[in-house]
Amino acid sequence: MAADRPDGSPSGELTRLAELHGVAASYRPSPDRTVTASATALTRALAALGVDAEGPDAVRAALAAREDARRAALLPPTLVRWSGGPVPAALAALPPGTRVGVTTEQGEERAGVEDLPPGVHRLTATAPDGRLARCHLVVAPPRLPAPPGRSYGLLVQLYSLLSRRSWGMGDLGDLGELAAWAGRALGAGFVQVNPLHAAVPGSAGTPTDPSPYRPSSRRFPDPVHLRIENIPEYAYAADRTRLDGLLERAGRLRADALGGPDALIDRDAVWRLKREALEVLREVPLGPGRRAAYCDHLAAQGQALEDHATWCALAEVHGPDWRRWPAALRDPRSAATARARTELRDRVDFHTWLTWLTETQLADAQRTARDSGMPVGIVHDLAVGVHPVGADAWAQREYFAEGMSVGAPPDAFNSRGQDWGLPPWRPDRLAESGYAPFRDLLRALFRYAGALRIDHVMGLFRLWWVPEGLPPTEGAYVRYDAEAMLAVLVLEASRAGAVVIGEDLGTVEPGVREALRERGVLGTSVLWFERDWEGDGRPLPADRWRADCLATATTHDLPPTAARLTGDHVALRDRLGLLTRPAEEERAEAAADAGEWLDLLARLGLLRGPGGGADPDSEEAGVQAVYRFLRTTPARMAGIWLPDAIGDRRPQNLPGTWDQYPNWRLPIAGPDGRPVTLEELAASPRLGALIEAVRAGGPR
Repeated sequence: MAADRPDGSPSGELTRLAELHGVAASYRPSPDRTVTASATALTRALAALGVDAEGPDAVRAALAAREDARRAALLPPTLVRWSGGPVPAALAALPPGTRVGVTTEQGEERAGVEDLPPGVHRLTATAPDGRLARCHLVVAPPRLPAPPGRSYGLLVQLYSLLSRRSWGMGDLGDLGELAAWAGRALGAGFVQVNPLHAAVPGSAGTPTDPSPYRPSSRRFPDPVHLRIENIPEYAYAADRTRLDGLLERAGRLRADALGGPDALIDRDAVWRLKREALEVLREVPLGPGRRAAYCDHLAAQGQALEDHATWCALAEVHGPDWRRWPAALRDPRSAATARARTELRDRVDFHTWLTWLTETQLADAQRTARDSGMPVGIVHDLAVGVHPVGADAWAQREYFAEGMSVGAPPDAFNSRGQDWGLPPWRPDRLAESGYAPFRDLLRALFRYAGALRIDHVMGLFRLWWVPEGLPPTEGAYVRYDAEAMLAVLVLEASRAGAVVIGEDLGTVEPGVREALRERGVLGTSVLWFERDWEGDGRPLPADRWRADCLATATTHDLPPTAARLTGDHVALRDRLGLLTRPAEEERAEAAADAGEWLDLLARLGLLRGPGGGADPDSEEAGVQAVYRFLRTTPARMAGIWLPDAIGDRRPQNLPGTWDQYPNWRLPIAGPDGRPVTLEELAASPRLGALIEAVRAGGPR
């Protein structure tokens, strides 16, 4: 037994052992309530960290071993020094006479830790008694610079934005067009998109998971986003008849996705067409310059890209779930995997080539955005984790906690908690590596991002680990070295000159927002949640909003503004049987919530007829007033949800649903549900009026 108490709660020794490994024995969902983790939750979390805690004897042995190791260790595996700041406490506590040497990231040998350049260095400490310690030393700027000025921009799920050239879903060519138009014609400072990470491909009878937040790999992008005609080899392909046929089929896919209120995006059909086209283009030899650029890409990406492409090639043969592959292939470093990589070298090269093409078009989109005058450009989104069957979980298996999933504990909105089905990183292995996987991930994304939004940024501090086979209520919080994670984030963002936005919505433990703000990481403020929670609970006045944030009216997981104002979001949940209270109560509460905001907007002189017209009670006037209000706050960045600009009332994702609602498959549409193309958006009088309202901002 892991516990010596009849109620299943942990013993004192198990609690102590858990805390020494960063596993919290309790948490506080509210200031006046403490919840104790079960002995099972602690034991399973410890097991995922390589610690045997099954039974009192094992607990005592593990506890003694951990305490002995802590006493013997001169230094932790990773230390942080903020440039210009004090020497890390662990270094200051070394025995007198300890010699400290540093090998910098650039290969230079230094004595001591003064005046080190930013980077991740190797530190060696030799104590007078002969003990030797080596650790990673992260030296980072004290904080990120603020975004250039105050700006507003567009928020969009890229797949939902179809142009007349799309192959059935939005692509990187559409992103470039949107950025160029928004920067030049609208004065926008940025465009924020959903995660463009590589997805786990579907298999026979099983479609690809459309969620951008359960990717196969966070480090590498998905080639489904490629604009085929923008690949230089397209112009030189010999099989024009086949390509013309694919273009015709792509036109039919596009027409289907734009066909009417019930139209949906068929990602798998889009990818089948694009993959066939890419097989044709691969037959075109690369010119010398293109070949040299491709070779540079291979050299820069190294083992990580080879692993990713190998997984893709093996998935074509054995299916996308590596856990069901032949046992020898489940290890990326096995001899069997090496042989398979050689046997499949043509397919491995195909997938490395796809990654290069996609990253090239991503970089082109960012360049287009900056050339259009945007001070930030493209804001990319980093998902909180990866799919357990995908490429990252296979290639970086040693860094993931086996048998665990990331989720959330029960709260006021979900009494059963949440299990997101994403394996968490092991904090001990991250620290031992100097946070190498995190560094490599950030560096890859910052190559083509003007800013990075980090989903569930609280995960830099702690994550709720749910043991496999148990409900989310049986989880426990596991801590990460937040200072080290932040130092790596600030280091890599500073090198790229990029802005960082943390999605810090929901329950946030004390001190997290303050720590993020200290390092220059912006938060996220959503209008409907900004109330005076410590006072009368009414809408928070604009001058009391925080400045260091991206202010928005909604997100991909929330109803569009038009739905909020009309109550359509309640009607939708009622139709799907998702309400937990009588519909009348839900409608009344939603109407009261919207009414309080509309009253405030009216008092401020922000609620008036569209385009200065005479109907301030219209839903369009309410949407404009909401965005006028955002511009009166001190927020450094204000985001316009692009579907709001034309009155779309459908959420892109409806949490709590799976097959009841077409999550992640809806094209942007107008109030009537009819899909709208990028070209129609650009010509929309309603969008133009909203942008004018935003640019004018403020009361009369």
